[in-house]
Order: sequence, then structure tokens, then C-alpha cells
Amino acid sequence: MFATGYVGLVGRCSETERYLTGFGCEFSSEDERCPGALPQAQNNPQKCRYGLYAEQLSGTAFTAPRGLNKRSWLYRIRPSVTHRPFSPISDPVPGLSYDWDAVHPSPNQLRWKPFEVPTRQAAEIDFVRGLHTICGAGDFRARQGVAIHVYLCNASMKDKAFSNADGDFLIVPQLGALLITTEFGKIRCEPNEICVIQQGMRFSVTVFGPSRGYILEVFDDHFQLPELGPIGANGLANPRDFQTPVARYEDREIEYEISCKYHGKLFLANQDHSPFDVVAWHGNYVPFKYDLDKFMVVNSVSFDHCDPSIFTVLTCPSRKPGTATADFVIFPPRWSVQEHTFRPPYYHRNCMSEFMGLVKGRYEAKENGFHPGGASLHSIMTPHGPDARSFQTASNCELKPERIADGTMAFMFETSYSMAITEWAAKLSNNLDDDYSKCWEGLNKYFHSNVEPVSTDP
Repeated sequence: MFATGYVGLVGRCSETERYLTGFGCEFSSEDERCPGALPQAQNNPQKCRYGLYAEQLSGTAFTAPRGLNKRSWLYRIRPSVTHRPFSPISDPVPGLSYDWDAVHPSPNQLRWKPFEVPTRQAAEIDFVRGLHTICGAGDFRARQGVAIHVYLCNASMKDKAFSNADGDFLIVPQLGALLITTEFGKIRCEPNEICVIQQGMRFSVTVFGPSRGYILEVFDDHFQLPELGPIGANGLANPRDFQTPVARYEDREIEYEISCKYHGKLFLANQDHSPFDVVAWHGNYVPFKYDLDKFMVVNSVSFDHCDPSIFTVLTCPSRKPGTATADFVIFPPRWSVQEHTFRPPYYHRNCMSEFMGLVKGRYEAKENGFHPGGASLHSIMTPHGPDARSFQTASNCELKPERIADGTMAFMFETSYSMAITEWAAKLSNNLDDDYSKCWEGLNKYFHSNVEPVSTDP
């Protein structure tokens, strides 16, 4: 098992979870139970070893430039086409919606209290049934736009798999670990880690109790590492810290449900075997995970703020240079040392939409009212910034080097799209915080005109 590209080491976490390291690599992997299953010097031999089928999964057009081309070859017991026809599911997932016109638009600051996790006593809700859309914009048919969801579940997907034909999922667990079985192998994703499952990949989610988290979905292009520019060759999220699973097939002849999200709707098909029967694979279109604690923070060491873009872990670029379809940004533990500077995030109106979530801890600019498992949305040009208490504290504290955000992980999904919220987010979840705007009521007038003029004499 090896990879070429940035790096290609194999790390072992358990007998079922092993990883290749690197980002954007040409990976190769085969299950150790079938040595030599990976064809050499070609992709599609007349007969594959062990009686396997060759199948390509394309993440970009065949003719995309070499540096942007994404595809992987899978060598599997049966091709993925061996399922019975898809049909619309008879019981739609009530929280999943892409109707951006269901709720009248609002330019107000919005905040949600922690979303409620279902209990076993109420019902068994798996990952797919527990999807709830909060906001979004664009059109998956035109392959432009984004959507933001939460998942709220308490049960594992048993003999079920899911794939998203509309876009990529960036999954941010907040409560409870996820064991994600993919066609490429198994990924264990804990809170304070993220996982990306790219368009068209089949996966199944096992949970170990009540589970909650956030999902950023992009309809066009794929996530990549941001350019470093004047930062130089190193920093932010380092390629070597990303992990992709190694091949681990299962050969089970059992009735299996395959659900597919297509045009924002869910469809269901049945087949008589597990879809996770890939014995070997190679390519650069893969699922991966990343531990947020490994992010190398860059920040000001003199005065003022660097823009929050310096905290970008992953980006999905748009067709407009320098503007993202979506950025995934974090605010991790770090040192704050700026001189004569108001250190919390400054008051701001943005040409981008900012959706924030909190994995753990207390966010420095909103220490009250913004809780783990909750969220906020500041849409395009909606003013936002520290609450009154944070402003008072930061304006009068002693400016000395201090650690901030220890025990905290806040994040932001930032997008160039103007976001609309769903009916579930506005009404049905019962989580919208009607008192959010009150956090700024204490921002009083402090202006006075009797300040001594600044001398301009040499």
C-alpha cells in the first residue's frame, strides 16, 4: 500500500482502520488478504486477478487538466451497476430540503440553540434519516452552489449505504464518533476531526450513541488546500496530516439498501450484496479525514488582525479568481499577542455569507448564548461582531500575551453565495434564538469631542 504525490505513509489505528497519508496524492491500495489484486502497468486488464471487475469513478471531466483531474480505479467483486432500479423513497426525510424560496428572506443576524438529538425512546434515526438542511443557495443541476446541514441521529445504518450525486460532503462531528465505511476502506472520525466524502462515493455510518454534527455540501468542484502565497511553503493544514483509508473489502451476500441523493431528492434501490466489496483501488479521487488539532496557526505578532482567511483549512474555489464557493475556516487554540489592538474579531459587514458552528468550548466573541451544537448565520452584508460584554472586556483588559480558545473549536463555513434558510431551520426545529440581537444592546455611545488633538510637530 503506497501513495505518490505529497507523501505516502501507512498509519495503523486498528485492524479495520488504517490510513494512507497525504493530500492530492496518487494513492494505491489493496487488501492484504488478496495480494496482487491491483493491476500493474494498466488500469483495465482483459481479466483482473481474483475474478474482480474494474470500475472507474470520475470526479472531474475526462479532459480536465492533469493537475485538476480527479479519478480512481476500483477493483471489486461486483460492479456497482448490479442493483435493482432506483425509486423515490415513499417516506421522504422531513428535514432535508433544497427549497430556497420556502421562507421569506431575512437580512437579520440569526442564531440557533443546540439542535436536539433524538433519543432511542422516540425512534431509531440513522445518519440519512437524521439529515436536516439549515440554509443554502444555488442549483445542483447547474452544478453551482452550496447547502449546509446538520445530522441528528442515534442509530447506525444497518445493511444500508448512501451516496450523494449532487456534490461533496464535508462532515464536522460535534457529538459522538462516526465509523464511516466507504468503498475505499473505513474511516473513524471523532469530534475535532473532519471527514470529506466526495460526490458519488457510497458510504455507511455507524454511531456509538447519540450523534450530532454539521455538514457543508458543495455542488461544484471539490475541496482543496488553500494557496499559501507570502506565508511560504509551510503552514496551515499540512498535506501529510490528511488520512485516506486503505482497501478493506467485505464479501457479504445479503439484502442491502442503497439510497442516493439526486436533484435534492432521495431514491432507494436494493441489491443482494454489500457495496463495500472493493478489493483494491488506485487514484486521487478519495475520501479523507483530518485532525483539526494539527492545524498550524498563523497570526499577527505586532498589531491589528490578519483576515480570518489565514485560518482556512480547505477551500472550494469558484469561477471568480480569489473567491470561494466555500471555505472551511477554524478558530483553534492559539496565542494572542497583538499590541494596542482590540483582539476579538472586529465589527464587520461581509460580501460573503458566514455560517458558524461550535464543536466544543466557548467562542471568544460570543461567550454567552453560542453553545456547542448550535449555529449562527450572518448573511451577505449583515453586520456582526462581538457582543457588548466581549467589547467591554477586550477594550479595557491588559494587553499581554495570552492563550485564547483553549478547549475550544469554533468553525466557519464561508461562501460567496447569498444564503436562504429552510422552513425547518426557521420554524420546525424550534431552535431559532429570538433573543440573539439583544447581545448587542449594551453597545452604548462613548463618543466625546474633548480629546486633545494629536500633535503633528516633529
